[in-house]
Amino acid sequence: MSSFWKGIFFIILIPSNCKVKAQVENRVVFMLGTFRNVSVPQNETVQAVVSRIPIDVAYITLQFHTQHQNATLSYTRIPGLGLSFTAMDSGLLSPLLPAQNSLSWFLMSPDGGAVAGTGVILPYTSTDPVPGACRMDNNLDIDPNVHLHYNLYETIVRFAPANIGYERGATPTACDAATGSTTHLRLEYDIYQLFLPKNDLSEKSLISSIQNMANVQSMREHGKLVITVSSEEQTTASFSSIPGQGVIYSVLVRDPLWNTSAAYVPVHTYACSFTSNLDGCSTLGQITTKVFFSITGLAGLFVCFFGHRFFKCELFCMGFGFAAFLFFILITGATELDYNIRLALTAVVGVMGGVVLLISWWRFGSVMACVLVVGLMLGFLLSSTIFFTPVGDLDVFHSDVVFWLTFSCITIVVPLLFVRWPREGNITTCGVAGGYAAVLAVSSYVYTSLSYITLNILKRLLNNNFSSTFTDVSFQDIDYIMITVWVVLGVSGMTLQFYRERSRPFFPPSPYLMWRQDCERRKTNVLDPSHHTPSLHSRFLSQVQQLTGHREPVEERTPLLL
Repeated sequence: MSSFWKGIFFIILIPSNCKVKAQVENRVVFMLGTFRNVSVPQNETVQAVVSRIPIDVAYITLQFHTQHQNATLSYTRIPGLGLSFTAMDSGLLSPLLPAQNSLSWFLMSPDGGAVAGTGVILPYTSTDPVPGACRMDNNLDIDPNVHLHYNLYETIVRFAPANIGYERGATPTACDAATGSTTHLRLEYDIYQLFLPKNDLSEKSLISSIQNMANVQSMREHGKLVITVSSEEQTTASFSSIPGQGVIYSVLVRDPLWNTSAAYVPVHTYACSFTSNLDGCSTLGQITTKVFFSITGLAGLFVCFFGHRFFKCELFCMGFGFAAFLFFILITGATELDYNIRLALTAVVGVMGGVVLLISWWRFGSVMACVLVVGLMLGFLLSSTIFFTPVGDLDVFHSDVVFWLTFSCITIVVPLLFVRWPREGNITTCGVAGGYAAVLAVSSYVYTSLSYITLNILKRLLNNNFSSTFTDVSFQDIDYIMITVWVVLGVSGMTLQFYRERSRPFFPPSPYLMWRQDCERRKTNVLDPSHHTPSLHSRFLSQVQQLTGHREPVEERTPLLL
């Protein structure tokens, strides 16, 4: 029986109104625009078939998506260079011949193991642009895939330029044309982004979200348009990495002349590995991180409500945070030590920084100098929050000079206000910074986007290429809850401290200066009973002599009156 009649036979066996159908062994029949769940057995190849293609369809794309396993799509049964593509999100594009009404591809696992995923075939007409038809350095002649690379700091997506559509059997327009409205240079590209639910690493959630980003209409309905680039710009974009947070990226190419669009193959990432036993997606919350930020959160709650009252404890906590942050930047940028070692050293240096700030106030008594350090903490947090908003994604702030100049100005202005209102500024810092420390403690157990307020700044300091990265994050229910918690903690902490400190001195006196004043007072004031009290050195020697010496007995032992 010929392959044509075999295809007709399988199509007759499948009801036309069924969206997800059972897979026939080593052969899967697709319907245009309908998703199919496909399982590839071990050391087997599955043939994907589509037939009854309408005559107005000029080309079709096949997409296949898995959660964390690579799969190979091939034009031929035996994959070859330029004839196949291997990835977790893979796709192929096939232009159709004038009389062609059926087509087949081959699906397999690159390592011979079993693989399962979902696939879909999408049709496009001759007026729709052709994704990836003007490839640059890819193996495929037409590459409709979005290529993704990520590290700790950023996620980079890259795709090949598209070409304008053409009829079946026609010669496509040359991609090397310099200018002209009849070339691919008139095309525009919209990059879309879709966040998966937080803390959800399930395959079900991924597949449903992939289906919402696969074609043009659903992409516009469910995705978020991040940036639009022209054909004359680089077809790359950089985004902030969020380990453990599922994100889907896709590209929509538009032809303004014909008002038509076509979708690239969407790609997903969790910015972590499902197979790593050390830093995998399932081991993101390390015990050292939880211990560190749990202690930080408890100290933050104490500072939030009682920081100004217990000024020495507040200074230690602020000095700890200031020194720990700077040291972590230095040790991460200069060394490649293990994360746990860096975190332990950061804690040690943080303790030293807290002690230094505390001793400097104890010895010199300069409240203003210490409050300026506290003001820098509030200024840094305020500036980080401003750039965490969509303001940080403005094109002007992709320049490092403009960004750091603006960031530094905001950070420095805040402590200058503390010169006029030192107590009010100190209490405000206690409420805001203490509440945020509690939020960080929660984020070490449950992922929240608020931790990226400071983490984005840390990434930009450590990564030279982070300036061009889009730092947009998803806001979901947990984030709105944590924002509410932060506001409630900050406002209640400041209100309590303002009320309790309303009749007290602005700041407690320095213990060392008080001791010096007390010594001077005892030396000069003879009416003070403490003036006649021996010095500490004399009292110590007297006690030693009493323990070691022998007291001489007196000669008279009888009462004088007798």
